[in-house]
Amino acid sequence: MSAERVTAQYNEEFRIPGSDLRTVAQHVKDFPTLVSWPGEYLARPLFVAEHEIREFADDVRCLVEILFSLPDRMFGGDLDAFRSVLGISDGRWEVIRRFGDLVPPYYGRADMYHDGTSFKLLETNLGSETGGWGLASEMSRATMEVDAFADFARRNRLGYVHPVRAVVEALRRFGARVAPGREPVVALLEWRGGLKDYGELWLNFQSALRSAGLDILVAEVSDVHERGGALYLGDTKIDVVYRSFVPDQIAEEPGGWDVVEPLLNAHRAGGTLLWTPLSSTMFANKACMALLSDPARRRDLGEDECRTIDRVLPWTRLINTDALKTDTDLVDECLERREQLILKVNARGGGVGAVVGWETDDATWRRALENSAAEGCIAQQRVIPRSELVVDPVSGETEEWHAVYGMFYTPQGCAGADARVVPAGSGGIISGMSHARARAAAVFHQSEPPAGGEVPAAGESPVDAAK
Repeated sequence: MSAERVTAQYNEEFRIPGSDLRTVAQHVKDFPTLVSWPGEYLARPLFVAEHEIREFADDVRCLVEILFSLPDRMFGGDLDAFRSVLGISDGRWEVIRRFGDLVPPYYGRADMYHDGTSFKLLETNLGSETGGWGLASEMSRATMEVDAFADFARRNRLGYVHPVRAVVEALRRFGARVAPGREPVVALLEWRGGLKDYGELWLNFQSALRSAGLDILVAEVSDVHERGGALYLGDTKIDVVYRSFVPDQIAEEPGGWDVVEPLLNAHRAGGTLLWTPLSSTMFANKACMALLSDPARRRDLGEDECRTIDRVLPWTRLINTDALKTDTDLVDECLERREQLILKVNARGGGVGAVVGWETDDATWRRALENSAAEGCIAQQRVIPRSELVVDPVSGETEEWHAVYGMFYTPQGCAGADARVVPAGSGGIISGMSHARARAAAVFHQSEPPAGGEVPAAGESPVDAAK
């Protein structure tokens, strides 16, 4: 049975009067580790084929490994030339270089649409500042606690990967360098004043990690101090810092270097390890996707690598002031293809600064190209997400929703998925921050039928190695 047929069957059972499937969203909302999250939940989870998300995960891993090789393969090891193309300022570059560790671990969240045929990559979101791990984990866990859904999952071979448990495994392996034979002491550090805005989200993450068996401290960078080549929070030595701040905060805020100096000293001394270096933001820069997509820039990539890139990455081109001056063909193409393209600012996320070509007129689009080019942006081919059919629990009507999926990944592989959904026709950008009716949704994968025909137990299961 395909994921579409699972959806149809779920909606049919959902419509049955008195069906407990109708209680799933409320159960998730009331789940102990999610009650502090301010958002709403879709009336049902989303379903994908396990083999499909596994194949996409393999392609994303290959693509990200190519990203890590770009400075050497496209720029001959000239890091200044690489960062110049990405539009990284002198201040941000100094932060990245002083913290060293230019090649980050494979850790983050790939955002993608499903176009009805396959998944298409929108962003890589490398680095520990990427959120959503706790929400994704606990939505799936809470959904499985509803007996009616657990029975449906068993009958349809549905499972999920718990992202936070994959985080715990990754942090334990990483922390073993300084904490052999014992549990590492991990501290999530926000920037100065950051817990005021993001504290509830990180406390949700902390609660999810603790439920998965790993304690984690939550504090701000200004709360810690360095002693003897290691970082301390009060009298507690920190083995691993889970970073949730970015280079801009160090480079641009007054006294930023003073705030981060204890962490920098402990990191250099090796007494405290930094999970995901600040270079993660460099490889998450959207301009990197344009470098991969543009045939004129990837002459040194192999045929198999190019096929992988083209399979998952929409047509993407770099737009900056140099391009506007020198590449008239590209500019003309972007002007002509306005209704097929979206502009995204290289170093921003969450749809901030994006301009949707099919929602603007020609004059507005031309100005947007000029204005966005000054900051550095990409033009990317539009991907139309497939419709996700959802039965409204009140009206009983079937509604169409569009989803942006998030696939989490760690060095051990695919670490599960979740989704943000909005009603179809709500606009060209799917974002939980910009739509009043945006919803979060758990994602379950459907495994292939076993050779012997026996129905396996439902629940948490590995897609790759992560569990």
